[in-house]
Amino acid sequence: MPASGRRWWQHPALIIALLVLIPPAGIALAWTSPWGRGKKIVATVLAGLWFLTPFLGDPPGKAKADAGPAALASASPGASPRPSGPPGLVGRNLKEAKAAASAAGFDAVSHDASEGDAAQLAEADWKVCFQALVTRQAGAVPALDFGVVRSDAPCPARDGEPVPYPRMPEVVGLTFAKASETLGPIGFQKTEPYSAYTDVVLPAAVADWVVCFQEPEKGKEVREPKGASARLGLTAPGTGCPGTPNTELHPKPAPAPTPTSTPTHTDDDSGSSSSGGSSSGGSGTGGAGSGTVTPGAFCSTPGATGIGKNGGVYTCKGPGQDRWRR
Repeated sequence: MPASGRRWWQHPALIIALLVLIPPAGIALAWTSPWGRGKKIVATVLAGLWFLTPFLGDPPGKAKADAGPAALASASPGASPRPSGPPGLVGRNLKEAKAAASAAGFDAVSHDASEGDAAQLAEADWKVCFQALVTRQAGAVPALDFGVVRSDAPCPARDGEPVPYPRMPEVVGLTFAKASETLGPIGFQKTEPYSAYTDVVLPAAVADWVVCFQEPEKGKEVREPKGASARLGLTAPGTGCPGTPNTELHPKPAPAPTPTSTPTHTDDDSGSSSSGGSSSGGSGTGGAGSGTVTPGAFCSTPGATGIGKNGGVYTCKGPGQDRWRR
């Protein structure tokens, strides 16, 4: 091929290499080369951008030494960010914790941290007690496993142990103010006072009244206290507590019993009588004597006779039912 009169520094390979490695020198040589004006402008713009990139932002990936000027216009794909470490999400509700884990580049799963196996359908109603990084195969997105309990329940000491629900303390004997303070950590919806005596009305201020009865009772496990109330039966300062609930402080006196009367039987001739047979001897037969009899008393042998206490003779006869009559 005939000589073109081109100098060695005008060789295209040298100019391209300098445009990549030393852009200012490459641009100068490009304009002394026999390239067309359009090629010179493109090379100048691309090399200038390549040269200014370190001062404008993050440097691009390392370019290959044999890359042409057109390769300067293509951006190398950046690698996906990898999480540096899991965020601490204990104490957050499950919905927020999963969102935060996802934003930090982690997948998220959850399980019941108590001895139960309840599903977390409403994630906002559960809170995170424990978290652990789940080991997966190489290259997979790391995941956080959250051990959770319901938002109004305390966390167990260890993952998988029973939930240590609070137990009702004894507040009998305390003032209402002190009892309310004692029950505060349990988190009842409200503490409701009522009069321990059914005939006593509570005043508006009962802070110094004394607790006689309590519901729930001492030692009872309190689950879901935010939806429950504690009821305290109170009595005024200086007034003793009743032995049992539903007692009156000033009961009404019991009414006096109504007297009852016993009916008596009377005989036309002798007055009072008794209700059964002779009191001191049997009745006779066939007119035989029956001993001493009670006038007016019933008898069983018609015609029998007997002597009354007054010395009179009485006969067992009618009218009506037989009695000792004269």
